[in-house]
Amino acid sequence: MATFFETMLENRIFDNTKSAFALKTDSELERAYFLFKMISKQPLVRIGTTVTRFAINAKLPVEGLIRATVFDHFCGGVNERDCNTVVKKMYEKGVCSVLDFSVEGKEKEQSFDDALNRVIQIMEFAQDKPSMPFSVFKPSGFGRFEIYRKITEKEHLTQKEHEEWQRIKERFDKVCSKAVECNITLLIDAEESWMQDAADLLVAEMMEKYNKEKPVVFNTLQCYRWDRLQYLKVLHRDAIEKGYKLGVKIVRGAYMEKERARAEQHDYRSPICKDKFETDAHFNAMMAYIFDNLEDIQIFIGSHNEESNYLAMELMRQNGFEKNDRRIWFGQLYGMSDHITFNLAAHGYNVSKYLPFGPVRDVMPYLIRRAEENTSVAGQTNRELTLLKEEIKRRKI
Repeated sequence: MATFFETMLENRIFDNTKSAFALKTDSELERAYFLFKMISKQPLVRIGTTVTRFAINAKLPVEGLIRATVFDHFCGGVNERDCNTVVKKMYEKGVCSVLDFSVEGKEKEQSFDDALNRVIQIMEFAQDKPSMPFSVFKPSGFGRFEIYRKITEKEHLTQKEHEEWQRIKERFDKVCSKAVECNITLLIDAEESWMQDAADLLVAEMMEKYNKEKPVVFNTLQCYRWDRLQYLKVLHRDAIEKGYKLGVKIVRGAYMEKERARAEQHDYRSPICKDKFETDAHFNAMMAYIFDNLEDIQIFIGSHNEESNYLAMELMRQNGFEKNDRRIWFGQLYGMSDHITFNLAAHGYNVSKYLPFGPVRDVMPYLIRRAEENTSVAGQTNRELTLLKEEIKRRKI
């Protein structure tokens, strides 16, 4: 691994703030610094999210303020066409977009059908646009969380619930079929562990059906779960035996506090790695396994961790993979880690930004979650602040 650390020390491409923030105006740079400064203070985030929830629920006229600050920083717009300006600007810098309709928490059959139709509309919008090669959805957007949970925990389903599950399967099949038709790669997000087995079953079925020639359907594996490398190996063997290709997006994970709290409440072993060191090691081991089996598995590396991205670059070099090998993609969230995204793109790697969008009020749960997650990862927020400050200073020289 010596060459990996040499790469980090001698070629720290993520330190280039000029490249990282080339698309930001001076005022946007100042706004980003202000937002991350606020996010770095936990009491302010708690107060701010409480006040925001109250204002939204009370239908107070706060949308303009939200739109001008946190929304415009973390979201591309209120609809697909609204996102076009951001999509085009990023693509000029070599960065693709993953349009993500970030409306959460609706649990009625009509809402699930609406979500399916929305994802299909997004794929039709993105069709034949090189700037938007991916689409994405959450399993819970297509069916009740409780159905996934009952199947995951092997509980009995009523006849009505069996019918619900069948409709969920039909929605998955429709959207995967549409992805093939539109030549779009479909990223399916991961969620809480107590519903994930059911989602994994469905995604594996879709991969077996639609990934015969190439990976169209990608599953997401949250590497803060200590069982995911073993699951990946099982899935890999299944793909070899049944003759289909795997598409895998790896992320660290998004539900750590909920996972640990539920494990303690229900008295079972936590599915989460014991600490950050173990999580990082697990993420890197999964990434290395995929690079060793790239003929069978394509990878989307969803990471805001600089060391893991440097390691991916080094593994590509060691294996003789070209920087623009279409089997390998990097990705970060819009509004975060621009120093990773835009510097990777500037050096010729395939990279995308997840670009959330939707009506301001409906996207607020997503934005609140982003603020809370950034607060819990202090090192990352401090890194954002340091880089933004450096770029502000550089421009004033």
